[in-house]
Amino acid sequence: MADPKYKQIAQELMAEITAGKYQPTGRLPSEAQLVKRFDVSRPTAALALRQLQDQGLVVRRAGSGSFVRQHPGRVETAQQQIGLLVPEINETEILEVICGDLARLSRLHDFSLLWSAGVDDDSDDIARTLCKPFLDQNVSGVFFAPFELHELSRELNLQITRQLRQAGVSVVLLDRDIHPFPARSEFDLVGIDNFASGYLAASHLLKLGCRRLFFLGPPMAAPTILHRIAGAREAALSYHEPEVQFDVERLQPDDEQRVKAIAAKSDAIICSNDRLAATLMQTLARIGIAVPSDIRLVGFDDVKYAQLLTVPLTTIHQPCRDIAMVAFRAMLDSIEKVVVPPRHCLLPGQLIIRESCGAYLGR
Repeated sequence: MADPKYKQIAQELMAEITAGKYQPTGRLPSEAQLVKRFDVSRPTAALALRQLQDQGLVVRRAGSGSFVRQHPGRVETAQQQIGLLVPEINETEILEVICGDLARLSRLHDFSLLWSAGVDDDSDDIARTLCKPFLDQNVSGVFFAPFELHELSRELNLQITRQLRQAGVSVVLLDRDIHPFPARSEFDLVGIDNFASGYLAASHLLKLGCRRLFFLGPPMAAPTILHRIAGAREAALSYHEPEVQFDVERLQPDDEQRVKAIAAKSDAIICSNDRLAATLMQTLARIGIAVPSDIRLVGFDDVKYAQLLTVPLTTIHQPCRDIAMVAFRAMLDSIEKVVVPPRHCLLPGQLIIRESCGAYLGR
């Protein structure tokens, strides 16, 4: 399902603003011009401009029109740098997309963005090594996607946030907290609602008639995956049919023997992410199990190749651009010392239905 038309218009205008299309005057197209350009109603055009205004990107002047805000949210200090610390960025495409949008928003808001390179596990003090570039450059804030798969994840996350906080650096967490559920840190957190998304994925399969659901994840279960499992399990429990079964397996998706055993006991599999689902689909093909006629699959993330697999993958779409926008707004508020309680901004995932779930079988 595509985004609402006003969101599509707002996103296109934001891309054009970032590219500098409306310089030097900064004047955006009028509502009437947007109506003609995008073939929409005037209220839809107005809603698109209002979204950009709410995000601090545009100022609307009565009788004059809409203009790109000059240095929106700018903090009048000598330092205009913010940092981006995503030590496990290679583990998922989603973080790459979010980081790209944060870089774009940083340029638009007249901040320079300092990316932290990874660090070897052999480093004597991983947390200090990761924080040092930010502290040396006196950044105003850091976007931090906490460690999730490292054997010392919790300790590293606590050390990193402690060092940044003690230096007076604002911190906005991306995707996950530094504490296990249900504990919460004192930092703003922006990500997807993993519990609700897990519930959505399982409910979809149950509505299609599946009754033996498995949730597959990697051997080392990350907190975000545990939330997805909890949501999917709740959907199964809420279905109130005795024949509904829900099980969890943690394995490498190319393990043919274990995959075959799971396939024999299930009619649908929810995968912790699209990467695992893609490998699992290949394994199932090798052992002669067809998707979706023999078993149905649902993934998470909606990465670029999800619709290009041999069987296009039904998946939960992460609103990466919206996550980046909300996170950046939270960062500006934090830098500007806007006093609000720690915010837990969990955006809804969107079910993208393709062939792998079997929704189109028999049609």
